[in-house]
Amino acid sequence: MTTRRFTNEQIDRLLRPKSVAVIGASDRHGALGATLLNNLVQYEFAGDIYPVNPKRDELLGLKVYHTVADLPHGVDCAVLAIPRPFVLDTVRQLAERGCGAAVIYSAGFSEAGEEGMRDQLELGRIAAEYGMVIEGPNCLGCTNYVARVPLTFVETNMKSPPKGTRAVGIASQSGALAAVLATALHPRGLYVSTSVSTGNEAAAGVEDFVEWLVDDPDTHVIAMYVESLRRPRAFIAAARRARAAGKPIVMLHPGKSSKAQESAATHTGAMAGDYALMKAKLGREGVIFADTLEELADITEIALRCKSLPGAAMAVLGESGALRGLAFDIAEDIGLDLVHLDDDNSPELRAILPDFVPVSNPTDITAVGLSEPEIYTKVLTALLADDRIGSVVASIIQSDPITSKIKFPAIIKVLEGGTFAKPLVFAGVDEGANVPEEYIEGLRKVGIPWFPSTERAYRAIARLADLSKRDLSDQSLAPLAVDGLDAVSGVVPEYKAKELLRPLGISFPESRFAATADDAVAAAEAIGYPVVMKGQAAALGHKSDAGAVLLNLKNADEVRAAFDRMFTNVAAYDASIALDGVLVEKMGRMGTEMIVGAKSDPEWGPVVLAGFGGVTAEILKDVKLFTPDMGKEQVVAGLLGLKQAAILKGWRGAPALDVDALADLIVQMGRVMAGNPRIREIDLNPVIIHPKGEGVVALDALMLVEG
Repeated sequence: MTTRRFTNEQIDRLLRPKSVAVIGASDRHGALGATLLNNLVQYEFAGDIYPVNPKRDELLGLKVYHTVADLPHGVDCAVLAIPRPFVLDTVRQLAERGCGAAVIYSAGFSEAGEEGMRDQLELGRIAAEYGMVIEGPNCLGCTNYVARVPLTFVETNMKSPPKGTRAVGIASQSGALAAVLATALHPRGLYVSTSVSTGNEAAAGVEDFVEWLVDDPDTHVIAMYVESLRRPRAFIAAARRARAAGKPIVMLHPGKSSKAQESAATHTGAMAGDYALMKAKLGREGVIFADTLEELADITEIALRCKSLPGAAMAVLGESGALRGLAFDIAEDIGLDLVHLDDDNSPELRAILPDFVPVSNPTDITAVGLSEPEIYTKVLTALLADDRIGSVVASIIQSDPITSKIKFPAIIKVLEGGTFAKPLVFAGVDEGANVPEEYIEGLRKVGIPWFPSTERAYRAIARLADLSKRDLSDQSLAPLAVDGLDAVSGVVPEYKAKELLRPLGISFPESRFAATADDAVAAAEAIGYPVVMKGQAAALGHKSDAGAVLLNLKNADEVRAAFDRMFTNVAAYDASIALDGVLVEKMGRMGTEMIVGAKSDPEWGPVVLAGFGGVTAEILKDVKLFTPDMGKEQVVAGLLGLKQAAILKGWRGAPALDVDALADLIVQMGRVMAGNPRIREIDLNPVIIHPKGEGVVALDALMLVEG
């Protein structure tokens, strides 16, 4: 089933229109309709322009139409630069006259209360009825730099990309940030193909425009600012198409520092929040994430200017021992891999460097380059030719025009006419140095991005190199159906959750449910002492807090006493909670506590969370999210990327733990979630992981099932 709401031909009427109506056209300085009309005329829009103003007959030499009804039928796009109260009726009239698209600048819709929301929904209804593409409301408009179509009220620098030049397409929910990003890229000699600000997205969202940009031959990288993806499954489909087309998506999405979402029943719901879930899902589709607007521009530059994206391991040519140490610190801090190079494993470099300079990474050539500038060419060429290296940074002291004249030509020479696919990035170490523009342009001309600081270059490379570390192959197994799920809904207590999940191969301690003290004793006798007793009720989310977990019961008398105490403790904790009974369970062996949980979002679909658990789980949040299409090897790699992964490998003489068994459990949970859409959440906390070969055991289980 297709996820696309609009065809490319429909969106063409907005982004490649042959005719534009300006509703609210004006010549009053500062008026939105005046700036828009001036942009169209100034940049010689090739199509027909139809200004609409009831009080004017002519503007900028163009005939003015007094009403929408006077317009020719079938205008491609109308831009509404009019007060908010007139928007809805105007859009209706335009739709009835066959207008294909509308840009609505006005604010005061969903962001302004119930009435505004009703009107915005009506805009969406009109768009759906007439097949009309509506950008906005509350947007800055759009600009197609290739076709020279500036449908924006911002004063525009129409810097059109020369034919064959790689360019970025911008899709942003913020008009301001779309404009800022274009402004940041243009001085770097980079080009924008098309920029769209989507505003409130009454009828067309970022996912619709990404679909168009994927097919746009003039767009090679897609840069985005997104605050909320309203149609996640459609965006996932668009991102998947972008990856298949070789068009990287670079996204800035604020939200990782937001307050944790409240969860109805489980730890998992709180820890796998909206931002983390979004990042896990889109990360699987190859989306590259930036943390700041500066990073968004920097990552975009490397993706545009270099012949390929950086690989996992980086090499650095430097000129100072002190800066070499700082490079190690930055790389470790941001998770950037520096490939190990030494005299023995790099004979080509050993032959190039002076005897007193050891081979290393970063390679410190000291001040030799000032007297022998050809060393820059030789060393960088050797690094680029090394198959172990995924990207190369020239970390250079620029100083002044005289120093630049010595160094830059030798570095530019490396890629002049060269065939190296991997990126070479220039990173100055003295931001603010007086570098003649001709040298910076010389670097850019041959495909070497210039950065004023090393840290910016390293961070951008790290974000891009992260993509090369991801195994994005689909290794999903067949979904698993849970027998008996039809009989439950809402919060499913532990004993029932274990009953449902145990047949699927999820390991729990031997246990029995007991509704009376006699039943509890009989269960303990059958299981064998010592046992643990746990109170059971759907409303009892945190049993330990209620005194509803009693450990190490060694005989029948202790079990009877524990049964009575259990009900007393829970009543004292919350008199409204009525226990179904208790779960009598075999005391398990001690081990390392992990958490494994799952959450299924109605829009994003299922995800599995796993990491270090226990009482510190929500404090340290040392967890990762896994998607159901991931196989065991992919899950193991994710687990070994946890902050405390050394514990899993065996820490200070402790045995290595059974990571394979934990990965099997995570994969199995993914299959369960994929096969049972009614399951909203599952929380297994703690899961005890034993030494390698001895498996994992889930001590607790809680489920939330949609009614």
